[in-house]
Amino acid sequence: MKVVVLFDGVCNLCNHTVQFIIRHDKAQHFQFASQQSEAGQRLLAQHHIPGSQALAESVVVIEGEKVWLASEAVFRILYRLGGAWRMLAALRLLPKWLRDGLYRWVAQNRYRIFGRRESCLVPTPELKQRFLDTA
Repeated sequence: MKVVVLFDGVCNLCNHTVQFIIRHDKAQHFQFASQQSEAGQRLLAQHHIPGSQALAESVVVIEGEKVWLASEAVFRILYRLGGAWRMLAALRLLPKWLRDGLYRWVAQNRYRIFGRRESCLVPTPELKQRFLDTA
């Protein structure tokens, strides 16, 4: 089953996260869509996630009917990447208030810390099939 990562398309941190996932996703489990795109908006509505909440979270992970937000989204990505990355998912044992607090602090300050771009990431022709908006 494919895992969809909805990301903030103008966030530099989010775009680097997508590139990191692509580099380490040898089995190609992941597909991507920016939250600002038609496909992203459609998936958010389908899963009853307000766009403002998704943008505040910065990354939303959808697998089938399951949705992960905040630190849970990060841990789901690490788990699905497998190998040594799966071991990092053990950090999920930290208290949820702590890991979500840290996640949300970074998410709220991501533009100030990492900057933002003028437009969403445009995939290369080789990666187009991994992006829902350009498939």
